[in-house]
Amino acid sequence: MNENLKQYEQSIKKKHSFSWSPKFEEEIKTDLNKTVIINVVNKTFEKLGWDIVYYDERNAEAKRKGDWNRWTEKINVSFKNGKLTVKSVSLGNEMWDNGRNSKRVKLFIHAFQQTEKEFDHESIAALEKEIEKANNWDDYVIPENLPKPKNKTKPQIWIPIIGGLITALIVGFVVAFLSVKGIYFIGVFEVVVAIILGYVLTQLIKLSNYTFYDHLHYLLIAMIVVTYVSNQYFQYQIILNENNFEAFSFWEFLQVRFDAGLTIKNTNTGWIGLVISWIVQLVITYYVGLLRFVSGLTAYQLKRVPTEVIDFAYYHFVKEKTEQQVRTELSKMGWTAAQDQDEVFESIGAIAGATKLNRME
Repeated sequence: MNENLKQYEQSIKKKHSFSWSPKFEEEIKTDLNKTVIINVVNKTFEKLGWDIVYYDERNAEAKRKGDWNRWTEKINVSFKNGKLTVKSVSLGNEMWDNGRNSKRVKLFIHAFQQTEKEFDHESIAALEKEIEKANNWDDYVIPENLPKPKNKTKPQIWIPIIGGLITALIVGFVVAFLSVKGIYFIGVFEVVVAIILGYVLTQLIKLSNYTFYDHLHYLLIAMIVVTYVSNQYFQYQIILNENNFEAFSFWEFLQVRFDAGLTIKNTNTGWIGLVISWIVQLVITYYVGLLRFVSGLTAYQLKRVPTEVIDFAYYHFVKEKTEQQVRTELSKMGWTAAQDQDEVFESIGAIAGATKLNRME
């Protein structure tokens, strides 16, 4: 961001916003048409040093990084009927934005209007042609050859199933041991468990080359359930072995737990509090684990196919060829195996998945 924009940013009068995920929005008019408008919006984002995470014909989104290289706001710009709607949303878990969202919106509008003035009729016509060429991939040069497929193992679901369940049992035992010793912190441990399960599942995906999302998603859910159910059973076994209690069943142990309820800071919340805490455990672990798993799966799907091959296949899709025709073109380049071709198509889909992850607030 140049000095003029930095100075203007300092002069902006902030408007504070209070809510869950504070936001600020303004609307302005523009003379630019729908063909070039998003391109100019993206040029404005680049001037401001914000990370572009998504754009289509009428919308563009960017995220601004603050201290510690962390995204602090997401800025959405949409075009309709000659008007731009600019909205900034806080990405941190905050109730008050201290006026930051209003600063982002007003700074963007100022920078956009400066950028808009750089275009006259001739430059707009030239930009339209440039955009059309880019959208049609007219500058793409079909390579004479492509990198050859790597020797990969046939996808094997049994590896993530066995590895995932063993991991869940190990994590369940560790959580049980820490719980019995009284060093379990609600909220913190759930996040740690989720990160471990998501990380291990990602490594098992790489080891097995198995990437079918639905099956892996169900496996993640099973791993979470096994972790917390086995946690209760391991607690039962540890307590039984460390104390001179008369033998009693696991079911009786659960009944005692329900009768005792959950105590938080000397306040007994009863069995209702205990059940709620278990639900919170499952929800936190699921969503954090799912994010870790999806990001790992997407990264693997993108990494296992060379970029040149992805571009080659995508180019033919842009030219409105069918899937079978694209498979034929890949075969001509040495990508003859159905598994290798499927992985190319998965990689194209993973690009969209990566975009969705970047867009998350």
